[in-house]
Order: sequence, then structure tokens, then C-alpha cells
Amino acid sequence: MNNDELKAAFDSQAAGYDKQWAKLAPIREALHFLLGSVFANLPADARVLCAGVGTGAELAHLARQFPRWTFTAVEPSGAMLEVCRQRAASEGFAARCHFHEGYVDSLPASDRYDAATSFLVSQFILERGARTDYFRSIAARMQPGGLLASSDLASAVGSPEFEALVGAWMNMMSAAGLPPENLEKMRAAWKKDVAILPPAEIASIIEAAGFATPVQFHQAGLIHAWFATRAV
Repeated sequence: MNNDELKAAFDSQAAGYDKQWAKLAPIREALHFLLGSVFANLPADARVLCAGVGTGAELAHLARQFPRWTFTAVEPSGAMLEVCRQRAASEGFAARCHFHEGYVDSLPASDRYDAATSFLVSQFILERGARTDYFRSIAARMQPGGLLASSDLASAVGSPEFEALVGAWMNMMSAAGLPPENLEKMRAAWKKDVAILPPAEIASIIEAAGFATPVQFHQAGLIHAWFATRAV
């Protein structure tokens, strides 16, 4: 998918997105629980960039846990960003947020953040150089020493480990209520529209973009998560 196709796909899912994936909440909640620990030593008034924020799940978690932080929520899908905006309003932290419809590289270059999140975003950037540029655009807007927390689907595609993880993942999706035809569409999309790479390769992309060596702090099935400090 190109950017316009991907944006349209997420626009069409926005209204029912959270309900669709509600049964998989334990995976998201485990990641968010650990995220709070990764970010625990940030300033009390930290500025946080949430790239590809979607409907705002990690933003809402951080806003509840750190009541003085402010956030810039970046999302190319206007429909997803509107759901995020409504969540922030209903939970009472919208005044601490700036909502930006677009991509990270369209933010003012002068902005500087203490931390950034990028959850299940870079996997949709198929070309390695463009994926590095995406992380570089985040690094360029962070304070030296700022923290990035990033997650993506990761595995060595075609390996026995990958096939075993996919089998377990599909069983989980089936138990969550996804019909067989949707599971097949998902597998097909992974081959064509998602850049699933070995964890070490994703870590090397992040490092090449201007971060210190990433540290993996979480894995749930195919989802891997890292944190990395912006290089000085």
C-alpha cells in the first residue's frame, strides 16, 4: 500500500477500531505497563511525541499516569485522530494535547521532545531507507538523551520460529473472534503490506537513525518493543 491507500484503510476502520481489537487488550496493556517504567525518570513536565498515535491508547495511558506531561499526537488518518481527540476530551486531558494530522516530518523542525512513542507504525514502511528516515525524523525532534519507545511486528520470516509464532498468533486471533476469512486476509497483508523483519534488523534501523543501541524490553508473540536513547 502507498501512503494514501494506508490512510484510507485506517480511515475506514477508525469508528470500530477499538471495539474490533478489544479482546486483545491484555497485549496492549502489558506493553503500556512496561512503558510507564521505561519513561519513569523523565521530567515531571515532559513533552512527549506520539507518532502514528491511532486512536490514542498509549497516549491515554501516559496521560493518566503522568498528569503534568504534555503530548503531540501525530496521525495521518484524520478519522483515527478524531477518535483520539474524542478520547482525550472524554477522559479530561485534551488540554494537554496538540493534535497534528499528518506525518512526523511535517512537524516544525524546532520542536523538541523529551520522549516519543511509535507503536506498530514503522512496520508499514516497506523500504528500508524510508523506514530509517522515519525514525530519523523522530530523532531530529527529540532532546539529546530523549527516550524513544517503539514496537513492531518482528521475526525472521520463513524461519521455523516465525511459522510457530504465526500459528500461535492466528490461534489467538481466532479466539478473539476474527473469522477465518479475515485471518487469511491478515496473512496475505503481512506478505505484501507489512515489513516484518528480524528483531536485530529493526534495532539496527533505529540505531542508524540517530539512537543509541536499542534495548528490547518486551515481546508478545510477534510484537517486539524496544527503547533507545537519542544519541547526543
